[in-house]
Amino acid sequence: MTHKIDGLQSPTVRSAASVAGAQVARAGDSRDKAVEAASATAGDSLRLTGEATGLQALQRDLSTRPAFDEPRVQALREAIASGSYRVDAEAIASRMLDLDARLDG
Repeated sequence: MTHKIDGLQSPTVRSAASVAGAQVARAGDSRDKAVEAASATAGDSLRLTGEATGLQALQRDLSTRPAFDEPRVQALREAIASGSYRVDAEAIASRMLDLDARLDG
């Protein structure tokens, strides 16, 4: 079954700065109230739950951090190059079993 959709207009994209009265959440803020922002155009509105607001704050916090720990990576490279790095197979196996147990419920 197919449906033909006519008369669609492309949505207007606005930056967060253009929405008047927007509230900015911070990581750790209370998530018991929804945050609402109304656009300049009548009828358009945005309502975020406390969880969504918290996730946005977490995403902002994580986006400012490096993707990996450069000093630790460098230390591991040096240990591997010098031959002093040792693999602890028992620790790896234990963590794999812990992860498996958590994934199974």
